[in-house]
Amino acid sequence: MTMRVTKIGNAEPFSPVGHVGVGPVRLQGGQATPTTDFTVALSHYLPGGIAELAPQTAETVYVVLSGELVMASDGVEEVLAAFDSVHFTVGTTRTVENRTHLPASMIVIRATS
Repeated sequence: MTMRVTKIGNAEPFSPVGHVGVGPVRLQGGQATPTTDFTVALSHYLPGGIAELAPQTAETVYVVLSGELVMASDGVEEVLAAFDSVHFTVGTTRTVENRTHLPASMIVIRATS
């Protein structure tokens, strides 16, 4: 089969270490589908939600879908809004925080190899 569909209602929830007030689901990869080179997750950040400072274990791209999220790395902060994206290389440390009073959502695409 060359096409694997994950309906949002069937997406696998998970709890990453160091994430507080964040509700991610796996859209592709992990137990959901047999991708070999990457995973795709949808993360919902509640107001005040945060991904604590941690190094990237793999090359990662974040794409904000709605709301605003503050990405910080190496003393630099950037506010990302809908359709803004950021790329992190392996080993780069980062935090992600929702400093607003509204929820924010983003897609996380992470290499697995």
